[in-house]
Amino acid sequence: MLEFAVITAIKSLVVITVLLMACAWSTYLERKLVAFFQTRIGPAVAGPYGLLQPIADMFKLLFKEDIVPGQAHKTIYLLAPLLAFIPAVIPIAVVPFGDTITLFGREIDLVISDFNLGILLVFAITSLGVYGLMMAGWASNSKYSLLGGLRSAAQMISYEIGLGLSVIGVLLLGGTVSLVEIVEQQDSILNWFVIRQPVGFLLYIVCAIAETNRIPFDLPEAEAELVAGYHTEYSSMRFGLFFVGEYANMLTVSAIATTLFFGGWQGPFLPPIVWFCIKVFAFMFFYIWLRASLPRLRYDQLMKFGWYVIIPLALANILVTAAIALL
Repeated sequence: MLEFAVITAIKSLVVITVLLMACAWSTYLERKLVAFFQTRIGPAVAGPYGLLQPIADMFKLLFKEDIVPGQAHKTIYLLAPLLAFIPAVIPIAVVPFGDTITLFGREIDLVISDFNLGILLVFAITSLGVYGLMMAGWASNSKYSLLGGLRSAAQMISYEIGLGLSVIGVLLLGGTVSLVEIVEQQDSILNWFVIRQPVGFLLYIVCAIAETNRIPFDLPEAEAELVAGYHTEYSSMRFGLFFVGEYANMLTVSAIATTLFFGGWQGPFLPPIVWFCIKVFAFMFFYIWLRASLPRLRYDQLMKFGWYVIIPLALANILVTAAIALL
């Protein structure tokens, strides 16, 4: 029992460290790719090719003055960034990022916890992140922040339903809610659920982008309307925590998409964990590509699209998938 606890603690420490490093350099990747798409240079001063820019950004945020508005509800104001960040990190615990390996004569599963209800835990935890945004908007005592928080709540309710419904087809065909078992069933490209559930995958991607507040669904932060939305009154590292949480959410969403629809760590020739990282990177590239390509939707368009298009399509997909599964 003690050995299991030690191994789990070491795996947790390694995974969290890698996730935070990935969040940091995802900012560099985004700035470089958007600069490339827009014929600019991007970060190029801090280190070779600007590779040390995330470290420079971290030190800049750490040493900036942390300003708290005089009329803010200080306790909630200070807790909100943590409540936005922590739920973005926890779901990675149930994502399998590789097969079993042998180290020092012991077999180690490359997943922190093979939780039997893994996908349910992911949705339960990630949906809590919106409370951090709502609390930040309310506690800041700013109308712009409050509107951003309210928008994030309405957006979460609208697209969380579609996100949950979009993966039910995969669960029906897979007959399990364990992420490890779902990956094991996708042992060849023809068995990938993106081929067997193309509508479910498209719905998942759209809802995931909306859930992570990314363009074209970044209405809680719309700078043309709300200055910066829910984090308008934040500064220093508290401001930075919101962005670390956003990139952690993007990586988690990409990891879940890889696991559910693209065979997870399965692939020929290369080590399993390398395949997993390649697929997650492809989703991150797609996220950034969208940001550089699409304009922001109007808020009424966003809500109508969620309720009138996404949810009916997701329900229809479930009915068709259930009918096929019964045949």
